[in-house]
Amino acid sequence: MREDPHPDQDAAKSSFLISRRDVMMGSAAVAVAVNTAQPMQAQTIADEAALPVSAEKTCLVQTTINGMAFDIQVDARTSLLDLLRDRLGLTGAKKGCDHGQCGACTVLVDGRRIASCLTFAAKIDGHAVTTIEGLSDDGSLHPMQKAFIDHDALQCGYCTPGQIMAAVACVQEGNATSAERIRESMSGNICRCGAYVGILAAIQDAAVQMRRT
Repeated sequence: MREDPHPDQDAAKSSFLISRRDVMMGSAAVAVAVNTAQPMQAQTIADEAALPVSAEKTCLVQTTINGMAFDIQVDARTSLLDLLRDRLGLTGAKKGCDHGQCGACTVLVDGRRIASCLTFAAKIDGHAVTTIEGLSDDGSLHPMQKAFIDHDALQCGYCTPGQIMAAVACVQEGNATSAERIRESMSGNICRCGAYVGILAAIQDAAVQMRRT
């Protein structure tokens, strides 16, 4: 003969039972809270971005860009990429990932390649910057630019300025001695169109011409 459950056990079980209505009401409450909080957070960020920059947050940058001397007062938080594109109109360097992972923003600082999206403009004070706009000489294409055209090393062209600047650095760093070393040296520059075969051929071709000059 089966005994009836103990009354205390029944009470304990019932305390853990949640109805479908309870779940739905709880989910609705969470959704309301989230939807209410997001506009407030977005508004706060927008308000902070709209605040005027005090003189204490700016700095004077004295630099040479593509052979021209500049004295520029910049917000200390400004990236080199934003300075080039938004202040100086040098839009060759592209904003791709804005996290230093795609290489589209590559420029040269004192001959060394850097991701301009991760570099504060204040850091180039006293240094020389070269962008794709300053690579040609007196209107003549740089050997790397010409090689990219000759070997069809581009498709959409968005990554091409960064690819070319990185390729120039690759040769100058002595990394264009083999296909394997070129691939390793250029691994930080992504081409979403997949023009890697042409890029490799262009670098190998331009490297020979660059060594002659």
